[in-house]
Amino acid sequence: MKRFYKRAASVVAENGFSIHLDGRPIKTPARNPLHLPTKQLGEAIASEWAAQGDEIDPVTMPLTALAQGALDQVAHERERVVRRIAAFSDSDMLYYRGDDSQQALADHQAEKWDPLLNWARARYDVSFTLTRGIMHRPQSKHTIARLSEVVEAQDDFTLAAMLSLVGLAGSLIAVLALIEGEYDAETLWPLMNLEELWQEQQWGRDDLAVANRGIKQAEFFAAQQFLTLCRS
Repeated sequence: MKRFYKRAASVVAENGFSIHLDGRPIKTPARNPLHLPTKQLGEAIASEWAAQGDEIDPVTMPLTALAQGALDQVAHERERVVRRIAAFSDSDMLYYRGDDSQQALADHQAEKWDPLLNWARARYDVSFTLTRGIMHRPQSKHTIARLSEVVEAQDDFTLAAMLSLVGLAGSLIAVLALIEGEYDAETLWPLMNLEELWQEQQWGRDDLAVANRGIKQAEFFAAQQFLTLCRS
């Protein structure tokens, strides 16, 4: 789409802040008003629109996309989104360790991942069943219910970020630690890619895997930024 405006600005609105292009408020793809909860998020999204060249490139506007997701998707399909995120309570990446032929990897995972699980045990009064290999082992009903309650309690904008984050990380526990301020994105990202980084150390670099990881890292950091701006 060609750029059709000269100026983008964040403007105080009835329900927070909105984005105006040449003085006119914009709407989401589903035609909902683009109302934002904080001044900081409004300014950051206005900056994304202002930074566009002759062509509007949605790839360079991750904060806008997350806000649109909160207003178009989460607000109208909240239960489904909550279920998708909470499903990771039963299949979190952190539960699965190297099998019996990968003891060094399993030890490395225990060293790096167990502190996250220990934090979650204490924070949410839950327990976890860990397994060697990739065969699913269900978590307790209490753990699934408790973590689902935590997800359900989040606001729509936080859920929009969480939906992106859990998909990229494969871990609800890690995302909750990020939300709670226990870990930052810079610390978490290598932990979420621990096995891939381990394999690189053993067998060498795969340029395609590195490139794909870089794309996902940018998305992960953008979602983390979105969370921060929503709470500023």
